[in-house]
Amino acid sequence: MSNHLGLIYQLTKREVIGRYKGSMLGILWSFINPLLMLLVYTMFFSVILQIKWGLPKESKSDFAILLFVGLVMYGFIAECINRAPGLVTGNVNYVKKVVFPLGVLPVVSCASALFHWAISMVVLLLALVILGEGIPPTAILILPVMFPLMLYGLGVGWILAAMGVYLRDISQIVGVFSQLLMFLSPVFFPASRIPDRYQGLFRANPLTGIIEQARAVLVFGAQPNWSDLLVQALVALTLCVVGYGWFTITKRGFADVL
Repeated sequence: MSNHLGLIYQLTKREVIGRYKGSMLGILWSFINPLLMLLVYTMFFSVILQIKWGLPKESKSDFAILLFVGLVMYGFIAECINRAPGLVTGNVNYVKKVVFPLGVLPVVSCASALFHWAISMVVLLLALVILGEGIPPTAILILPVMFPLMLYGLGVGWILAAMGVYLRDISQIVGVFSQLLMFLSPVFFPASRIPDRYQGLFRANPLTGIIEQARAVLVFGAQPNWSDLLVQALVALTLCVVGYGWFTITKRGFADVL
């Protein structure tokens, strides 16, 4: 895969620019969209509904910031899995080219999602400066927290991209699953509010721990749980290897199906 870094960069660049092609503001929308989303959440949840997270000294913007962290982390993995089933079927011309490395398509999709995640992080950091108590020194630790999630996105991307060739209904299933995943993750609430009888279900979701650790380093200025992160990274790496192996084996029949 390292031999195709130049190709991945060029395809990712084309993917990001192409998404906003023809719009008046162009790629600036990648910054405006999360900014508007944060403003809407702050107004709706903090001002109108006045929902509280349950912090000792909670300002009106705290709930919106904590919610935004969860949405940004969820949004990354949701973009990876939602687009994965159509990556190969949407690029049939690449399948016919023997020299084209089809395995880079999920990587490009993940890199594009990572770009938008990074822009959302910039918006979040600005919000912490303007609305919160500033950027904590632990904010840089979002990078190791994000690492397992990137591996999950790649692994699931390879698996779903291959399945999408042989099972066209998978895209509909994935769409429903991604919505379900949002409500099975502590996006709108802290994990501490999950009833005891459902704790096992939520903890089985890798996104639960990642979202909680993201809030810890970005908002609360706390260290992540390094042992949990190591376990997450090992599980995600295993999924990544399995996913790439699955894609490599099944791609031999892509041309016959398409």
